[in-house]
Amino acid sequence: MTRLFLLSLLVLAGLPLLMVVSGQAQLGRDFRTADRSSAGIAPPAATTPEAVVQVYAARALNWRGIFGVHSWIATKTENAPAYTVHQVIGWRLYRDLPALFSAQGIPDGRWFGNEPALIAELRGEAAARAIPKIIEAVGTYPYPNEYKVWPGPNSNTFTAHVGRQVPELQMDLPVTAIGKDYPTNGSVIDRAPSGTGYQLSLFGLLGVTLAREEGIELNLLGMNFGIDFYKPALKLPFIGRVGVGDH
Repeated sequence: MTRLFLLSLLVLAGLPLLMVVSGQAQLGRDFRTADRSSAGIAPPAATTPEAVVQVYAARALNWRGIFGVHSWIATKTENAPAYTVHQVIGWRLYRDLPALFSAQGIPDGRWFGNEPALIAELRGEAAARAIPKIIEAVGTYPYPNEYKVWPGPNSNTFTAHVGRQVPELQMDLPVTAIGKDYPTNGSVIDRAPSGTGYQLSLFGLLGVTLAREEGIELNLLGMNFGIDFYKPALKLPFIGRVGVGDH
């Protein structure tokens, strides 16, 4: 038992190094010059008349990327000429601005050089019906002027909040979205971020999630371990999914 425990600690301690060596977490980037251009995932607004909703996640900047991702939501109403990006960014607080904001922007922009992954998407009538609910959920987010990298509230807390209010998104945020389990309803029990199950969470530090999209996830000090039965995969801290439909 002791050997198994020590082996588990050794493996867990080695995962951050693996993220750096593998290149998934890039260090030493200058935020002033890092690439924020489109990754070419979102359909161009100018040639896409239908409504579109997309949810993205990308590795955080520099050392934060070893541990987790930043997530955001992009919406485009029918015939709109541009996307609106809804997200929480902590550094805005240093400029006396709300951490939460919605503004026209690049929906699939690289996050300071890190490639985004598409987490959820709706188009056409489904997107048109969901967008008013998303806007309402943005308005009810309880921490618009707060940001903590760990355990939350942060960008992933916001995205998960919207997912709970708009279950049509079936938003399966990666286990590396630290902060997604931080409570937003003032209770230890809430819907899972996907809206397809439920979770128990104590200040985002200890909890368990059971849902169709997420599978079973155990949260220990903000790190998530889990098994996805719907799209078979292991879920590990630092790494994320290992299996079908990796992101």
